[in-house]
Amino acid sequence: MRSFFPGLPGRRLARVTLIAGGISCVALEPGQALDGVAFDVVGENKDLTRTLRQSSLLVAQVSEKQTEAEDLFTAARADYGRILAALYAEGYYSAVIRITIDGREAANIPPLDAPSSVGAVSVWIDPGPRFEFSDTVIAPLASDTVLPEEFARGEVARAGVVEEAVSASILQWRERSHAKARVEREDITADHRNNTLSARIGIQPGPSLRFGTVTVKGAERMRVQRILKIAGLREGEKFSQTELDRAANRLRRSGVFSAVTLTEGETLQNGGLLPIEISVTEQKTRRYSIGAELSSVDGVSLTGNWMHRNLLGGGERLKVEGAISNIGSGDSGVDYELGVTIDRPATLTPDTTAGLLARVGHLDEVDYYADYAEFGLTFTQYFSEQVTFRGGLSFEYVQGADPTGDFRYRNLSLPLGVTWDRRDSSTDARKGFYIDATAKPFYGLGTTGSGARLTADMRGYRSFADKKYTIAARIQGGAIVGSELLETPRDDLFFSGGGGTVRGQPYRSLGINTPDGSGGTYLIGGTEFAAASIELRARFGESWGGVAFVDAGYVGADGDSESHAGAGFGVRYETGFGPIRFDVAAPVSGKTGDGVQIYIGLGQAF
Repeated sequence: MRSFFPGLPGRRLARVTLIAGGISCVALEPGQALDGVAFDVVGENKDLTRTLRQSSLLVAQVSEKQTEAEDLFTAARADYGRILAALYAEGYYSAVIRITIDGREAANIPPLDAPSSVGAVSVWIDPGPRFEFSDTVIAPLASDTVLPEEFARGEVARAGVVEEAVSASILQWRERSHAKARVEREDITADHRNNTLSARIGIQPGPSLRFGTVTVKGAERMRVQRILKIAGLREGEKFSQTELDRAANRLRRSGVFSAVTLTEGETLQNGGLLPIEISVTEQKTRRYSIGAELSSVDGVSLTGNWMHRNLLGGGERLKVEGAISNIGSGDSGVDYELGVTIDRPATLTPDTTAGLLARVGHLDEVDYYADYAEFGLTFTQYFSEQVTFRGGLSFEYVQGADPTGDFRYRNLSLPLGVTWDRRDSSTDARKGFYIDATAKPFYGLGTTGSGARLTADMRGYRSFADKKYTIAARIQGGAIVGSELLETPRDDLFFSGGGGTVRGQPYRSLGINTPDGSGGTYLIGGTEFAAASIELRARFGESWGGVAFVDAGYVGADGDSESHAGAGFGVRYETGFGPIRFDVAAPVSGKTGDGVQIYIGLGQAF
């Protein structure tokens, strides 16, 4: 009998046979290198063979040239359990496993008689028949418990499915305030005559509990009362796993802590109260970062920021950001911006972050230049880890000139936004989706028009072939409603072209040609915008990847519209912080550009 159902104490009946001898291996001459591991699995199941090889520590060490005799011996003895676990995970409970070192069964070699040299290593596995579930019972279950579909009679009896089913039942009891729910009884029996597995689990829900006293451990600069306010756990509220997880996520989201742990007390307080201890480790208070992106046409863009994570001891985050772009661009001048923000978590509610912002900048575009400033108050509401809502109040001032003369825009706005992010990664997504939508109603002062600016950004990701390939798609759109073209602040209008919209086309090259009053035209943004991108991403090994992509964009205003497109390819190198991006693109339609453009940056294009 062998047990391999972590977290489920009790009886399990499964059989694995370890047979000594019976494998002939040709020993190498002294000094000859060990080339590899002879790894044989009975049957024609290539997927199972690949899974078992991936579980083998011997295979991993030999592939990494770690062939010292002591290391190989240790790995061989560990491989029995590792391979057995992989077999259980695939529903095989009658396996025969042989692992030999120079013809000797590794399991039979005493540790004190470990070989001083290794000439040949062999792994031979007969997985036996695959087992199916004959009985699947977990009781009692809390209402609304959803067990895995695979946990049913006739389905493949994978060990992980049993664990998932038990975890789902315990979690739902915890959601129903039964924090001490546990496995009380379990009977898992493998019937080797019929190749079936019976799984009968008994759950002890325990009493219904409420949150008790919350204490804090590890606070240094951060005030304890602010930690409690951010966590948002209120004494006397019904316990739930979701609320406990949200409290931990609120603390991590503040950016103050490098580690956050919430521990449930073993001893209940009077009235069924469960004490909670919050343990935190504070990060260094100051952080800075820099970034750069290069385009062969748009030039160099540099960004940087400095941040203080805990300015006043209450989690206040001060950030100073700067950006310089279009350095060396052949079509426009240098743009720059400097901004200061201060955010405070747990303002109004534990899930509300309030902030103040101020930014000033300069735009030097092909046909106009402008100086601008913005001051505002912002609120961010976290409805969940995936959904956030933004709102605020802002005053914007823009002054500049174009071929028709000077202009000035002033407006009060109410910027609103919502983000729904279900990606598995923000820098290199392989599955999920991302949706961001904004609505900015604005009231113009003086000659500035009044209306609203609407935008949407939707991205989707789908991987296949064991995540080796990923299809990524993006659709962007925007519109100005209620305000005339020339009455709208220039930076609120829409352009297309460049790394964020259509690669292969020059930055902000597609807009609306407007009469300049002297028989010519100049380019400004439009009141309508749409763009679409699709990429095929491929991975080559652990670090390298490639991308092929096509982008298209449209800009319109007052019945006038233009479109363009670009396409290209690129390479990616994984750094741990996200892939380094190197893209080459060229126009495929439109009249806004020609020639090849190069883009270099950190992270995928979207």
